[in-house]
Amino acid sequence: MVALLQSETSAPALSEEACWQAAVQKRQSADGLFYTAVLTTGIYCRPSCPSRTPLRKNVRFFPTADAAEAAGFRACKRCRPRDPVRSDARLVRAICRRIEEAVEAPTLAALSTEFGVSRFHLQRTFKKVTGLSPKAYASSHRATRLRRALRNGRGATDAVFAAGFASTSRAYESAPDVLGMTPGRYGRGGEGMALSFTVATSSFGRMLVAATERGVSTLIFGNDDAALEAELRAEFPRASIRRDDAGTRRWVEAVLASVDRGVEQPQLPLDIRTTAFRARVWAELRRIPRGETRTYGEVARAIGAPAAARAVGNACNANPVPVIVPCHRVVAGDGTLGGFRYGLARKRELLSRERS
Repeated sequence: MVALLQSETSAPALSEEACWQAAVQKRQSADGLFYTAVLTTGIYCRPSCPSRTPLRKNVRFFPTADAAEAAGFRACKRCRPRDPVRSDARLVRAICRRIEEAVEAPTLAALSTEFGVSRFHLQRTFKKVTGLSPKAYASSHRATRLRRALRNGRGATDAVFAAGFASTSRAYESAPDVLGMTPGRYGRGGEGMALSFTVATSSFGRMLVAATERGVSTLIFGNDDAALEAELRAEFPRASIRRDDAGTRRWVEAVLASVDRGVEQPQLPLDIRTTAFRARVWAELRRIPRGETRTYGEVARAIGAPAAARAVGNACNANPVPVIVPCHRVVAGDGTLGGFRYGLARKRELLSRERS
């Protein structure tokens, strides 16, 4: 079974990232969607199991109890994962399977009729459990199938139709969002992607800005130019990367104006590879007015996934273009700053400048 932020090396009911967040939060709504197995104990559990949360590196996820036991794990005696689960989880799991098996994504009305529940209840329940609407889930699953087909060596056109796209034009329109590049380029591991970059001095230290012809792809702060370039090349190992101070000047000037002088910038174009969920989070961050903040929970509610506050935090941490996508404007629910990839001192200073 595949879904939101699907890991392409496994097949749990949710992606590994979503599964881990559900397990950390002991989310009962995820019971029955997948099972959590711990390598060090040899035991598998429900996501809501009250036992102490294990280290992430020791955790594996399985779509069914049978799959976990086939891999050699035994059932937890505390949460009893083979006992019946909530009806909501069973409903969502069945809907996920229906969407995944369909050649074309079924409409909300069709799903409502097939499963005998109102469209409102189906939409609300599905979103509560997965953080996505059925339509967004179907898009994410289709993108996963396209990535898998391309990585398995299928030609771009063949992969597009195998993934369920109605036409190649529709696939290429959505490719920047789901792949970060065209299907053909993705199938070659990103080979042929052209990135230009430069390094400039900001009030937060040295700053690397990299962009394609479509927009900014990466913004990195640091102290050493060589280390910044090495980090960029590690992120895009098969891309064509060159330093072009003149060609990236416009991007750098816009970012410096925002970082150093507090100038509000228009929506700079971006060219970043991401998942459906993170794209929704980052779009919401760009709606936060300058000088204001939102909590992780408020952002989660704004994107229709109220239980996904922790996943929102992960999306902020994974933001490849801080400041442009203002993840520094998201704070913890208790009023503290929360986290920031480049340190709380920089986050505090950014907020202070924007408020003044």
